Amino acid sequence: MTSDILWHLTKGNLNNMLTRFSRAFVLFVVVALGLTVNAAETSHPNVLLIITDDQGYGDFGLHGNPHVKTPHIDALGKESIRFDRFYVNSFCAPTRAALLTGRYPLRTGTYGVTHNKETMRSDELTLGEVFSLNGYSTGCFGKWHNGEQFPYTPPGQGFGEFLGFHNGHTNNYFDPVLIRGAYPEQQKGYISDILTDAAIDFVSRQRDEPFFCYLSYNAPHSPYQVPDKYYDRLAAFGFDPAVAAFWGMCENIDDNIGRLLKVLDEQGETENTIVLFLTDNGGTAGVKIFNAGMRGGKTSVHEGGCRVPLFVRWPGRFSEPRLVTQIASHIDVLPTLIELCEVNRPFGLPFDGVSLVPLMDGKSGDWPERVLFTHNPISESNRYPGAVRTQQYRLVRELQGRQGGSSATPDDENSKPWQLYDMIKDPGEKDDLAQQHPDVVADLARQYEAWIDDISSTPLRRLPVQVGHAEEDPVVVNAPQSLPEGKLHFLSGPGFAHDWLTNWTQPGETVTFDLDVQHAGTYSVTALYSCPKENAGSDIRVTWGEQSHDWHVAAAPEEDVELPHRDERGRERYRNRIWKEASLGEFELAAGQHQLTLESVKVPAGSVMDFKAIRVQRTSEIPGKK
Repeated sequence: MTSDILWHLTKGNLNNMLTRFSRAFVLFVVVALGLTVNAAETSHPNVLLIITDDQGYGDFGLHGNPHVKTPHIDALGKESIRFDRFYVNSFCAPTRAALLTGRYPLRTGTYGVTHNKETMRSDELTLGEVFSLNGYSTGCFGKWHNGEQFPYTPPGQGFGEFLGFHNGHTNNYFDPVLIRGAYPEQQKGYISDILTDAAIDFVSRQRDEPFFCYLSYNAPHSPYQVPDKYYDRLAAFGFDPAVAAFWGMCENIDDNIGRLLKVLDEQGETENTIVLFLTDNGGTAGVKIFNAGMRGGKTSVHEGGCRVPLFVRWPGRFSEPRLVTQIASHIDVLPTLIELCEVNRPFGLPFDGVSLVPLMDGKSGDWPERVLFTHNPISESNRYPGAVRTQQYRLVRELQGRQGGSSATPDDENSKPWQLYDMIKDPGEKDDLAQQHPDVVADLARQYEAWIDDISSTPLRRLPVQVGHAEEDPVVVNAPQSLPEGKLHFLSGPGFAHDWLTNWTQPGETVTFDLDVQHAGTYSVTALYSCPKENAGSDIRVTWGEQSHDWHVAAAPEEDVELPHRDERGRERYRNRIWKEASLGEFELAAGQHQLTLESVKVPAGSVMDFKAIRVQRTSEIPGKK
């Protein structure tokens, strides 16, 4: 009974409570309902969780890479409990959802990297919420990628401070516009330096409470942009621009982690701080040159797409470094931290992961045989590509053609037969043993099919964007979050984070947003768009709920912004533009879900516009309505 009440009182309203009221009030509610929450005076350790983006297992000197220099991370690994067979998903958002919740990504509602498929359900209990409810100061700095609008953002998921961006990538790494809290703020400098500075500032200010700092670098993910000194060193060896920039970004991260760890030393916090370092998937640009002997990179369900480092350093408890060879996974991080920090998990859905503390203590004698699963979510229903990993075997089922994220076709009928590899004898996955060991294939495939049924038992769907929260108003809703109909398409392929819609040429074509109005009221809508003078003059009908307004599209010349890409592909794929704004009117709405649709009525000049986003703001309440 108590846990049910707590679920509705606390998690059901936690996003609002953590932002509208003090942490002390939330703790009072939990304690009043009969659950013990440890106070800061019990000297809980600090936690610094660092994750990098698209940096593979082979992108470190510690793992044998002869080209890239990562001395600070290498030293951290040598001082740590080092998990040598640690697995994540093979691309960004699913790994983050699992890391934050201790649960497989599909359970959390995360099944892609864009189009709101990356959004994690708000009823999931996150690392940020667990530590906030236990008296920790919590900060998130960098890439989030589990929801673009409140309550799916860091401030809605338990993080008291946030500086970074919400979606899968940002296009400009120099002097970027980042989000502080809920609103954009212009920054100066290089993005990895800025994020490190924010983390340093955060940990330096914590004196009365333990801290939980989630530092989520977006580098070395493309676009490949990096300061000259890092790029020039590697370009001098003849690497192509993408590789030189990618590994240069890795070296910049290494310098920044060195700076941050030095601050812990100077503040006397090293002994009492758990430092975790991992990456979110296999590597990209560098894997063709060095991949530690593994097969596959990002998006692959082979070893090279899913195996990453995990270093855990806590000198106050683990005085001797240790190499752990048992398999482990991203779903294990939250259960492990809960045990290490002796904090409570006052409510929440069941973990898929387990605590790794026995392995960290060297008690591996009775450690059970585990089976870990990987699935590349593409659509709401695809079962493959997928893989099963035991201590000895990797079972893999691929899709024909390109895999992963928004680049694959969700056609399970086109999947290849299961492949089986002995990872002890054949770590490079060169000898498929499926024909020799059909019993092993059948057993592991059966377990995979049962697992995929289990984790997808709650139907997946694109969540509507919530508008009207006081914590984030106005709300910007980007074109990739829409449902376009007609011949419209995204400029750069599948429609990643900063893309826009183009080829809007016919009457009757529509762009629709699923919006969830939180409070009855009057809402203004603004469009962000561009339109060459020769294409101006189209008429658009804007309908939201039961109301409609007409918009006559005025000229808005295209103003592209030059970005500091190192590679030609980046110049084609990652583009910024200065967008014109146009008011689409005000709409009076009751609370609830209402679709907002833009429909072309008249297209006199062959093209309507390039369409970037809408901005929605509540301008007044409706008295007596909720």
